[in-house]
Amino acid sequence: MSDYRAPVKDMRFVMDELAGFKELSQMPGYEDATPDLADAILDEAARFTGEVLAPLNRIGDKEGCKLTPNGVTTPAGWKEAYKAFCEAGWNGVSSPADFGGQGLPDSLGVAVKEMVCSANLSFSLGPLLTTGAVEALITCASDELKAIYLEKMITGQWTGTMNLTEPQAGSDLALIRSRAEPQADGSYRVFGQKIFITYGDHDMTDNIVHLVLARLPDAPAGVKGISMFLVPKFLVNGDGSLGARNDAHCVSIEHKLGIHASPTCVMAYGDNGGAVGYLLGEANRGLEYMFIMMNEARLGVGLQGIALGERAYQQALGYARERKQGRDAVTGEALVTLDKHPDIRRMLMLMKCRVEACRAMAYYASGLLDRAHAAGHTEEGKRQLWLAEFMIPIVKGGGTEMGIEVTSLGIQIYGGMGFIEETGAAQHWRDSRITTIYEGTTGIQANDLLFRKLMRDQGATAKIVFGEVHATAKALGASGKPELQAIGQRLGSALKAWTDATEWLAANAKSGLSGVLTAAVPYLHLAVTVTGGWMMGKAALAASGYLDKGEGDLPFYRAKVATARFYADQLLPQAAAYAETVKAGDAAIAGMSGDELF
Repeated sequence: MSDYRAPVKDMRFVMDELAGFKELSQMPGYEDATPDLADAILDEAARFTGEVLAPLNRIGDKEGCKLTPNGVTTPAGWKEAYKAFCEAGWNGVSSPADFGGQGLPDSLGVAVKEMVCSANLSFSLGPLLTTGAVEALITCASDELKAIYLEKMITGQWTGTMNLTEPQAGSDLALIRSRAEPQADGSYRVFGQKIFITYGDHDMTDNIVHLVLARLPDAPAGVKGISMFLVPKFLVNGDGSLGARNDAHCVSIEHKLGIHASPTCVMAYGDNGGAVGYLLGEANRGLEYMFIMMNEARLGVGLQGIALGERAYQQALGYARERKQGRDAVTGEALVTLDKHPDIRRMLMLMKCRVEACRAMAYYASGLLDRAHAAGHTEEGKRQLWLAEFMIPIVKGGGTEMGIEVTSLGIQIYGGMGFIEETGAAQHWRDSRITTIYEGTTGIQANDLLFRKLMRDQGATAKIVFGEVHATAKALGASGKPELQAIGQRLGSALKAWTDATEWLAANAKSGLSGVLTAAVPYLHLAVTVTGGWMMGKAALAASGYLDKGEGDLPFYRAKVATARFYADQLLPQAAAYAETVKAGDAAIAGMSGDELF
């Protein structure tokens, strides 16, 4: 099955009720973000992704990419789909209009991006990396470089990449050896090898803009000596036309578990005299600039997990409604469809509620970014930005871990047929497996949440979030409705587990660092679980309001309340266990050497 139908109704509900999209049109810069515009964009994006991108997903998985003497070639239909994608304006949905983008809010663009990822994850990675590169150029490129490169990247005429990893330097960027030598004309010659470069080479555009981390000759050691350089595949002439081929080449492509149609390249710079590059921003600030791209990419990768979970859920639900197997345990009816069996229903509901919770977290974070942008350099702008940054590791870590588990459940629902490649169920799991690794592993997200987000302001931002969760639990409890009160009770207990674990971490951060680091990933899972419950509780409150008024799609709102209750009953109790795991730290292995343990 290759069908994909974008869940537009659920997306719009989350945008309006949880991400605050309805209020955006009243904010500076977003006056055109009207409900009618959102409807038109989402409907057209749903049509495009369903009709153009989704049918190529299976083709891309089977064919993959190939390295030829003339460079990397993409699967059949890729170039035509990319051209249509760019001509429709999807590449620059949330990019500045001044450089050819549509300038739409992130809380609208995020839904479009989710559709693209669900329809065809391998295809989506090219635009994702380009968007991250665009953000870096907007922030730190000179006006001259912006004039040459930005519009062509935003409109999709050229794509962009991130070049961080080297054979000896994975996540530890202090080990980077690539170097850049200054030239008399102000440019640099870049030398080195980079691995795992997504869309490092392809045949969809006539130029690729590589953002490369490298060291200057006099750079200090470690991460403080990293600079960022723009290195195009083809040099650009003064009139904007393409000139000579640069000394930047793909020397091999990786053979991967999944995302076969996304060319993951080993890139060599400077094998023939040096690749011409241009310094971005100030020397030795490359790591700082890289995190501009990284935050954009991490939010996008979290969305990938959500998107794959949605795709797997749709496919599993369709199969469960058609496949007849076994006897109904309640009625005794023979040969019923799979969705009549309680355990299958449980798994389908787990898939549904986990995808919806993580979608809400991602859209909520996007709404915070919109508010930060609208508020500008004010205290309110800083507050909204720090809240968004607090959410990013939760979205990335939670969305990707969820994607693996939900796509695995999809295979389980298929039974033996899920293990057969022809059904397509396994592809979603294989594609999802990388998402917890690239742009920072789950452990890196956990450390980011603890040390860069939770502790940078002594927990002040976290306390704002805790207060919001408490307010939601209180509103649920005060609703007078048993189903909402049950959700509120579970949410309140889960919040207490989160705050207790946070206090333990704060108390042990200096004296018991090893234990805190051991507890980091369980703490991230705890944060994801409770934040997801918070989003589901807010959704249940909003849906209940519509039910009280008798307005709109009543079955949809009833399902919203039921799904939130299921999440509260089945997932929120896990918060207490995660909190106990956090507080255990590394007590079981403290003082033991690796030789003794392993």
